[in-house]
Amino acid sequence: MDQTRLARAALSRLFEPLDAMGTLLVEALGPQDALRIACGRATAEEMTSLARVLGEAAGTRGGSTGERTGNAVGTMSAALERWRPRVEHLAPERDVESIARFGGRLVIPEDPEWPEGLVDLGAEAPLCLWVRGEEPLPHYERTVAIVGSRDATGYGLSVAGELARGLADQGLTVISGGAYGIDGQAHRAALTSSGPAVPTVAVLAGGADRYYPSGNEDLLREIAKRGHLVSELPPGASPSKHRFLKRNRLIAAMSALTIVVEARWRSGALSTARRAVDLGRHVAAVPGSVYSANSAGCHRLLRDGATCVTEAKEAYELIRQAGEGLVEDRTVPVKPHDGLSLVDLMVLDALPVRRGAEIGHLAVVAGLSEAETRAGLGRLSLSGLAERVEGGWRRTQDA
Repeated sequence: MDQTRLARAALSRLFEPLDAMGTLLVEALGPQDALRIACGRATAEEMTSLARVLGEAAGTRGGSTGERTGNAVGTMSAALERWRPRVEHLAPERDVESIARFGGRLVIPEDPEWPEGLVDLGAEAPLCLWVRGEEPLPHYERTVAIVGSRDATGYGLSVAGELARGLADQGLTVISGGAYGIDGQAHRAALTSSGPAVPTVAVLAGGADRYYPSGNEDLLREIAKRGHLVSELPPGASPSKHRFLKRNRLIAAMSALTIVVEARWRSGALSTARRAVDLGRHVAAVPGSVYSANSAGCHRLLRDGATCVTEAKEAYELIRQAGEGLVEDRTVPVKPHDGLSLVDLMVLDALPVRRGAEIGHLAVVAGLSEAETRAGLGRLSLSGLAERVEGGWRRTQDA
């Protein structure tokens, strides 16, 4: 196995996601040298040279060269102390073998199937992805994230299911976090689709070999068979609160569109939407009852400029290829008086249904002059809405 792949596997266990110094080290030296340095196997000369390189990388923060170098030395020393307890537990070959036993693989940025959308994360991109699933990872332009509350209402679950199934039928991949509520419903519905694409991807906050939450074990096993389980953390890694929040950036980056179905005012799903906005992705929200706390976050997004979606066709229209997926205007029954002017409507409202009424009487009832009433009656007569009878004018039966 190539050393770059093993180095990234080891670094994913050594560094926590979004470890700024770890990321800077990999960017400056590459994964193999970064691993050697992070494991404390650098000479004094290398540390001095590295401090200068890291200081230059942080040059945009201001300060003299000496100050930046000194700060880099201090920050690097603190990072080495932070990583030291994990060094003796590194066994990248074993981790790669472990994911392989689950039918998975390690995907790194150097691989052709590396999701292009992750490039937009820049320094916050993951070091690698531990993936379960046979097919290549889907292209982000054909992927839609559907996220929302864990304590979803029946309304939210119904809408999430219809959206996910409809989008999967269109050949898109539904991505979510594998959690209870909206996430799980989106995955389940996508799996019922007979669409041509990988139906769904679950991005996990723990190792891809762990089924969390345990209540969704059967669902996650099915996703591993027919879709993908994805994690930036190595096998065996436990999910924790900060890892869930960090995981949300991957969902946003791997998707062309993020839809929030239900979310409370401070829901974690909103962090996914905010990251999607930062990345220049489309963000949509499903409206709910103004009395529902579970929709407060969605309404907040709509006020901030998110697109309102109520069905899969509307969502697909946001990321369609040119000429595809345009939503047709909804048709409603045409009523006889549609398109009438205000004056004609006033005359129509004044007309009796049974017996006829003279123009003078109609003018008084309508609050118009006799000339306006007469002109209005002429137009209504041509439209088949008014007719002259004995005693004056009345409405027709079709009016």
